[in-house]
Amino acid sequence: MSFFVPSAESQDHAESIYLAIAKHVDAPVYDSRIESLTWEHEGQEVKAKVGDKLPTCFGTDDEVILAIFDCGDVYKVCTPNRGAVCFDPVLASRTYVSSVDFF
Repeated sequence: MSFFVPSAESQDHAESIYLAIAKHVDAPVYDSRIESLTWEHEGQEVKAKVGDKLPTCFGTDDEVILAIFDCGDVYKVCTPNRGAVCFDPVLASRTYVSSVDFF
C-alpha cells in the first residue's frame, strides 16, 4: 500500500497534512512512513493502523488514525483530536512495541 492520510484529496495534500501534524507534535519526518504499530498497553496488545479507528482502550469514539511517528523512545499515534488538532497524541513506548509496518 502506498502512503496516504485519511481524507486527503491528493498525494500533495496528504504530504502537507502529514508535515503539519509532524510539526504540531514535534516529530521528526523520515522518508519511511509508518502504516501500523503493535504494542502492549496496560497488559493488552493493541494495534494502530493509519486509516483505522484508534483502539477503544484510549477512550476515543470513532477517532481515525491520521499518522504515526517514530520519535526515538516513543511512537506518537495521531488522530484529529489526539495530536493533529488538539490534545497530545497517544504515546507508545518503544520498549513495548512488538511490530512496526511501513507503507
